[in-house]
Amino acid sequence: MAGRPRPQAHSSSASTRRRERWLVVLGIVLHAVYMLSIFDIYFKSPIVHGMAPVPPRLSAPPAKRLVLLVADGLRADKFFEPDERGRYRAPFLRGVIEEKGRWGVSHARPPTESRPGHVAIIAGFYEDPSAVTKGWKANPVEFDSVFNQSRHTISFGSPDIVPIFCSSLPHCTWGSYPHEYEDFATDASFLDHWSFDQFEGLLNRSLDDVKLRQLLLQDKLVIFLHFLGCDSNGHAHRPYSSIYLNNVKVVDEIAERMYNLMESYFNDNRTAYVFTADHGMSDKGSHGDGHPSNTDTPLVAWGAGIRSPKFLAYTDKPDDGFRFVDDHRHDMPTPQNWALEGFERVDVNQADIAPLMATLVGLPCPLNSVGNLPSHYLKLSKSDEVEAVLANTKQILNQFLRKSEQKQSSSLYFKPFKPLVNYSSVLDRIEDLISARDYKTAMKYSEELRIMALAGLHYFQTYDWFMLMTTITLGYIGWMANLILHVLQSYTTFPANLLKRTQVYPKNTSMKVYIGGCLFMGLSSIILLLEKSPPLYHAYVFMTIFLWTRIVQNYEFMKSAWRELFNMPFKYIMNLLISSVAALLILEFLVMSFFDRKLYTWCFLALGILASVCGAFSIEASPAVAIYTWLACWFLSVFTLMPAEIPENNNLVIFSGALIILIAMASRWATINTTTFWLYLNRANKQAPKSSMLFSVQVILISVSSIMVWLTTSHRSQHKELHPLHQLINWCVAGFAMALPLFSPCSVLSRLTSIFLGFAPPFLLLSIGYEAVFYSAFALVLMGWIFLESANLFCSEGSNSSCHSSLADGSVYGYDERCLQLSDLRIPLLFMILFNVAFFGTGNFASIASFEISSVYRFITIFSPFLMTALLIFKLFIPYMLVICTFSAITKIVRIPRIGCYFLVILLSDVMTIHFFFLVQNTGSWMEIGNSISHFGIVSAQVVFVLLLFALTNIYTKDIEVSSRQLTSRKFM
Repeated sequence: MAGRPRPQAHSSSASTRRRERWLVVLGIVLHAVYMLSIFDIYFKSPIVHGMAPVPPRLSAPPAKRLVLLVADGLRADKFFEPDERGRYRAPFLRGVIEEKGRWGVSHARPPTESRPGHVAIIAGFYEDPSAVTKGWKANPVEFDSVFNQSRHTISFGSPDIVPIFCSSLPHCTWGSYPHEYEDFATDASFLDHWSFDQFEGLLNRSLDDVKLRQLLLQDKLVIFLHFLGCDSNGHAHRPYSSIYLNNVKVVDEIAERMYNLMESYFNDNRTAYVFTADHGMSDKGSHGDGHPSNTDTPLVAWGAGIRSPKFLAYTDKPDDGFRFVDDHRHDMPTPQNWALEGFERVDVNQADIAPLMATLVGLPCPLNSVGNLPSHYLKLSKSDEVEAVLANTKQILNQFLRKSEQKQSSSLYFKPFKPLVNYSSVLDRIEDLISARDYKTAMKYSEELRIMALAGLHYFQTYDWFMLMTTITLGYIGWMANLILHVLQSYTTFPANLLKRTQVYPKNTSMKVYIGGCLFMGLSSIILLLEKSPPLYHAYVFMTIFLWTRIVQNYEFMKSAWRELFNMPFKYIMNLLISSVAALLILEFLVMSFFDRKLYTWCFLALGILASVCGAFSIEASPAVAIYTWLACWFLSVFTLMPAEIPENNNLVIFSGALIILIAMASRWATINTTTFWLYLNRANKQAPKSSMLFSVQVILISVSSIMVWLTTSHRSQHKELHPLHQLINWCVAGFAMALPLFSPCSVLSRLTSIFLGFAPPFLLLSIGYEAVFYSAFALVLMGWIFLESANLFCSEGSNSSCHSSLADGSVYGYDERCLQLSDLRIPLLFMILFNVAFFGTGNFASIASFEISSVYRFITIFSPFLMTALLIFKLFIPYMLVICTFSAITKIVRIPRIGCYFLVILLSDVMTIHFFFLVQNTGSWMEIGNSISHFGIVSAQVVFVLLLFALTNIYTKDIEVSSRQLTSRKFM
């Protein structure tokens, strides 16, 4: 081969290579910067500081102290419903509902997890979305809470909850048990007893400690006990288990003991009690999403300042249209088996509990609270009730005013929230109504002002969204336009006079365009500096201006190309429009597939029929190729119906080893076939003895790996550990197998078959079930793609009979790449589909946790997170390696520039990136939030991810040689 001439490829000029490298670097920087934009748009902290507290102007606080009891993970239905014997699991708290206090359902907002639930209860606001950057554990920004405002707080409970609110408070006495106590293998109700015992011990010590007793006798005292038992038992045993249901009884008993202890110790009837939960528990023993089993939690309040039960003569109350944060309607019917229809039920949003607790002990509402005071719980005079609601309104209004002040101080053109421009006159009106003792109207105005203040907070939280999202979207569009221009200029053919015309202008105008772009950047920078914008805002704007400056620089080329397009035949323009619409529809389908992988089943059922019909009629390939492609696509369609959690089935893994050998033998037969079509794919292989020996070795390695799958699995099941000899054999087989394809013949089928066989042993050894069969099915489809592309090229050039002699000789004329045509768009589109099938074929690459860790046990059993994760990721990469090797081979078969196709792939993936950019969400369960970020991040990272895989697979594909029909420098537009 070294002696044969290699015609210069169209895309290999030094200037083009330089421009390609520069464009790749620009793409990597752009996607990295724009990926950070979601944290400025969607995950910016809503918390502001600098507001003054607003204490309620009450004649006297309703209570002197407050007891907050939170049963972590307690579902509302399991708390209120009777057991199988008709007895209620919480008899004490049920007696409170019927005789002493008020009750309802507290509606949590996703993510229904412990940290955001407790923040809502104690601080009055929902999860700070900026906590996503801290792993949802630490507080990203300091915030105010009921504990902060209290004179003293006493707290005992979980080490994951209590320190969040108490560790930095000087006026707080707290304690938490070690993490080792949270053992899922035991009944965790003892943790609830631990919290109560700690508080009981503190009261006993106060009998001998004068300072401690004086501290306890203060007013504005808050006592918080956290009970983790229901949460731990729900995770370990499910919420319908006897252990979980018994824990409900334990919590009720502790609540009764707490009540009796407090009343006997203080004996002044000045203690208020609030019992609730941070979230519920699904039947599967999980929580986090917005299902009612996770969002509906019990709320029971009694004691000082709490109204007595209100008996209802009827239960059919009209829906007043109010909706809770979890989108439940107001006053949903109470289930009959709760037997509470006769007692007024007052539901609240979870954040409403914080202003309720603050008002009970006469504290200002937490400064960052967005909760509405549930006045139906409070036993206050009319004047005090209005004052409490007004204080709650002023506290939320102060947040709005602070945000408005901050934005106005840094904005050159400030757009105020118009409904609250005259807020001061509304406050004056409310004060006048209170002075006139028109409490009903004053209450109405206060509640309306509070609703407007909450709307204003949302307005300023999203104030910069339009500017940022417009800038980022224009940046992505500018990037894609630059890619299109580069592809048109470097990989397509225009009439020579068009190129000559466009070459003159940039030399004269490019300097002016760049100067104009720099001036625009400078002006934008000054504006952003005056508005005190974060540094990343500058990067977003600079990147967008730079990209559009480059587009303007190519104005003359675009104008000439536009004129040339209008001179094209109508049929070509229609083909362009149809191809563009089809590409957009396919990309939207791929976006949808991220949310429902089963769509690929329908995709490949349809693709099998379409490919076979096109192969039989349009391409006029042999019926065998058409039928083969049909069956291969239908075979692959089965796998996206399989569960993402792969069940163990070693028989399938061993069967897959045999199937891989059969496929390789069929490919081997095609490799040595002497018919004209197969010669076109294979060249006349003159290395038969060498390739035959290599093939045999690879088949033996697959057989060995299949045997080791059976041997290591049975050995591990008996002895619970991996034999060192087995481990050594597995590592050696996997490593040796991956090196062998480098020594295979350079023809397309021989090299790709060898690559398929080379990656089979490690994939089999890392497989535990049906994913091993997926490997074979996926390879069959990839081979069908090669057959169809080869048949298409073979038939389209079949009229040139003079080529057959050179073909039979196996002549190779280098890589005389032709220019890209419109019809070549099918190649990057099919690549995108197959790339995503590799993504979702056996799980969800967006979450490594969705893959079974036991798949690495044949290589390592000692816990090693780094090595185990590396093996898992390597297993996931193997299907990607196959599809990119196939893609590289196809670009050589049809003689189009691979780097040009790479840019088309990035162009198509960025259409998806823009869509996912608008689908990022900062509300919902952590899984929903995390998936929306990972989807956007993974598609954004394809500019790097695909490039790295291209570089990696190039080790295997760079030597591939294809037969030439003596195509010289013919280029097509």
